[in-house]
Amino acid sequence: MAYYRLEWRKSTKKDLRRLPPLEIKKIIEAIGALAVDPFPHGSEKLSGSDHAYRIRIGNYRIIYEALISTRLVQIQRIAHRKDVYRK
Repeated sequence: MAYYRLEWRKSTKKDLRRLPPLEIKKIIEAIGALAVDPFPHGSEKLSGSDHAYRIRIGNYRIIYEALISTRLVQIQRIAHRKDVYRK
């Protein structure tokens, strides 16, 4: 089985530190699973982008890009559902 490389942005690591500790554990587990399967059940492609997807973890969303050719998953943003799509 081929694995994908996970890449975090600095801002995403900062987003993660601001979340409640219980949620951080769930989010880290979900992101770790993306290395094995970048398109888990419940992931949705975001409109307006060729490679952007999101997964839900409770009230939080993980926005990521899955680049199949380079076997890379880039974590773009982690935030509460009410804030995640705002720029």
